[in-house]
Amino acid sequence: MPVLTRMIAFVTTTNPERARAFYSGILGFRFVVDDGFALVFDANGTMLRIAKAQAFTPAQGTVLGWQVDDMPAAVDELKKGGVVFEQFNLPFLKQDPAGVWTAPGGDQVAWFKDPDGNVLSISKHVQS
Repeated sequence: MPVLTRMIAFVTTTNPERARAFYSGILGFRFVVDDGFALVFDANGTMLRIAKAQAFTPAQGTVLGWQVDDMPAAVDELKKGGVVFEQFNLPFLKQDPAGVWTAPGGDQVAWFKDPDGNVLSISKHVQS
């Protein structure tokens, strides 16, 4: 029997009001509670805790990602909410105009940032 049963995701914010508006209003996650230390959301069955901090430097890589069934539809829906997808301009990471990178094996990824600069992603994976 596994001792690690359910994952909890964490990110950090210096502006809880702005983070709440983004994660609830734009990404569509259900706000559960502000427990004083973090904003807690139900991210489609995964607890997401957005920790409050006075100062914060975002990690350089992706900190949260979501798998999607339809990449163009997900990109369009997020763009309608105001999400801006990153364009990295790296020779080994050729993205289409929408910001979607297609890996040699066919997987697709697009990256965007939350209001605190945390790098988030959506991805569609080829079934093996």
